[in-house]
Amino acid sequence: MAGVLHAPPGRAGRLWLHHRLDLARKGADLLEHKLRILRTERERMALRQQRTSTAWQSASREASTWLLRGLLVGGERSVRLASAPALAEVEIVWEQPMGVRYPAEATCTVPEPDADAPPVGNAALVTARELHRRALEAAVRQAAVEAAVRVLEAEERATRRRLRAIADRWIPRLEEALAEVQLELEEEEHADGVRLRWAARRRTGPGSRTAETSERAGP
Repeated sequence: MAGVLHAPPGRAGRLWLHHRLDLARKGADLLEHKLRILRTERERMALRQQRTSTAWQSASREASTWLLRGLLVGGERSVRLASAPALAEVEIVWEQPMGVRYPAEATCTVPEPDADAPPVGNAALVTARELHRRALEAAVRQAAVEAAVRVLEAEERATRRRLRAIADRWIPRLEEALAEVQLELEEEEHADGVRLRWAARRRTGPGSRTAETSERAGP
């Protein structure tokens, strides 16, 4: 296993694996922290999405109802005259927690009619224009929240995959490789100890040169 990970042999390999294992565990902790933040933010935005969706659908239905009334009373020409003179402007506020960029807020500004613009044909169209302005603002908020939820969900899935790759595959491989290297080093140390004891016994045994010297020095 250590060879598969390209770890150096011996004690250097043990240090190398310890360092990689520490990095992997810290990376897993950071990913878990990021996952908790993403999950909390995604749940918060999902609740907001439910509220904005309800508001947008209600505003859209009401605006369509009053537009139909104005159309029936004044005809298509009156509807065209009641339209806004310019395009609406949308401003988006972005957030980027943990490196994830998504729209947090969105506002819509609808231009007011010119002072010299012709009057709206009937009261129903006046109401319809105001309700469509509100519906457009609600639609912009809804679109921003939907985009945020999609981004957060995608990042949450990607973070979860990276966490599983580290926690379920990379860390166990490093731990297994470290255990193998540790066992090899212990076996080497045991073998070295056996060789040292054997060499020591040869030096101090009955037939050793040390024993012969002691006999010559005797009475």
